[in-house]
Amino acid sequence: MYDVVIIGAGVVGTGIARELARYKLNIAVLEAGSDVAVGSSGANSGIVHAGYDCKPGTLMARLNVQGNAMFDEISRELDVPFKRNGSLVLAFNEDDISQLELLMTQGIRNGVPDLQILSGEEVLEMEPNVSSDVIAALWAPTGGITCPYGLAIAMAENAADNGVEFYFEHRVEYIEKKENGVFRIVTSRRDFAARYIVNAAGINGDVISKMAGDDSFSIHPRKGEYCLYDRKWGNTVKRTIFQPPSKMGKGVLVTPTVDGNLLVGPSAVDTDKRDDDYTSAEGLDFVYNIALKSVPSLSGDGVITVFAGLRAIADGGDFIIRPSYKVEGFIHAAGICSPGLTAAPAIAREVAAILARLSGELEPNKAFNPLRKGIKRFRDMDWEARAQLVEEDPRYGRIVCRCETVTEGEIVEALKSKLPVNAIDAIKRRTRAGMGRCQGGFCTPRIMEIVERELGIPMECITKKGGSSRIVLGKIKDFLKEGEGIE
Repeated sequence: MYDVVIIGAGVVGTGIARELARYKLNIAVLEAGSDVAVGSSGANSGIVHAGYDCKPGTLMARLNVQGNAMFDEISRELDVPFKRNGSLVLAFNEDDISQLELLMTQGIRNGVPDLQILSGEEVLEMEPNVSSDVIAALWAPTGGITCPYGLAIAMAENAADNGVEFYFEHRVEYIEKKENGVFRIVTSRRDFAARYIVNAAGINGDVISKMAGDDSFSIHPRKGEYCLYDRKWGNTVKRTIFQPPSKMGKGVLVTPTVDGNLLVGPSAVDTDKRDDDYTSAEGLDFVYNIALKSVPSLSGDGVITVFAGLRAIADGGDFIIRPSYKVEGFIHAAGICSPGLTAAPAIAREVAAILARLSGELEPNKAFNPLRKGIKRFRDMDWEARAQLVEEDPRYGRIVCRCETVTEGEIVEALKSKLPVNAIDAIKRRTRAGMGRCQGGFCTPRIMEIVERELGIPMECITKKGGSSRIVLGKIKDFLKEGEGIE
């Protein structure tokens, strides 16, 4: 029996879990995937938006600006990379300048500080690789970049340290509100009971809502495709570069990442498939060609990987954060599309306030510890710190991932997390092993050996991302009859 069950372990669900852990509540998080941030939270731009492009008066506008202001403290508490690199919206003609003026007016109404419209000369002085056709830009110094899946992992680990229980590969299949007011939640593995449910199911938020008996909104998936460049190209631009937005979203951006890569995207295509996270030649060509308008020198051959993510667009286009009008005790945190990552910390506070109103005053958890220390990053240390670490634990002296300079010690540290970590992608999200130029071509077998040794999982049972995604089937000799060769 739980006080609160949160459905979904994306950046919103994990943020809510951490926020509610500040109170004396028995909390569980149910996630269909094998890890946190396996959906939209792991496949987005990683941009902490300033808040100028949200319509004034919306939840998006208010929570974007509030969330943005919280990131400095959150990054310190949770040891998550975050940089206020600022953002520029470029203008190439007079119509674009009108757009900039509208965005600036909106931003001022939303409470975004320090907005300016710069001349083309000022823009090129800041960003020499931007197109010389630029005639003006909106400058928002409070814009920033972070690691989206890293933030979700950090919030989940801190929540777990404070008593929240996480259940992965527990897909919710049925919800029943019983006569005594308690919810019965049936998952693919076991049943749960809870006094309150928080629906943070992302792209399936309307599906979960309908299970509970609330059909008041629908979610419409919108796919975005991205190109990630090698770190060689990471300094192409220092700020996040936008073009004027359209009705489909903020448009194709060019931005550095907190890990030193260059990211380009996304496209914006509505789809009726909730699992359509595949890239296409057409989509990637579109992204690249649009990005060339902002940065004409953008390389065509520096891409090391491509990916796609889905955004949850709700009816009305705004976030849905409120109690259900039809099911008592059911709280929506749905329709969280961009700027959902930025707004996530503020959304968590909003949900906690809603729960307090529904349940009465929440009793503070005096033992709550807001601090979380991330995995040691050998790559980021100076030589003296590296030598000291290797002396303490020789495993930090054995490089496993050469592209990203990830050591055996870091991988072992990731496996000791309070959250279950046993799939290759889960290790990748925590250590960056496999995220470099070769995309795991060299380090994956060695990582699998470490997982087998540390967790006792046979090599043939190790998966890429949980479920049936096994990487090897077994030893070759076990598949061959005695005396039979390999053709």
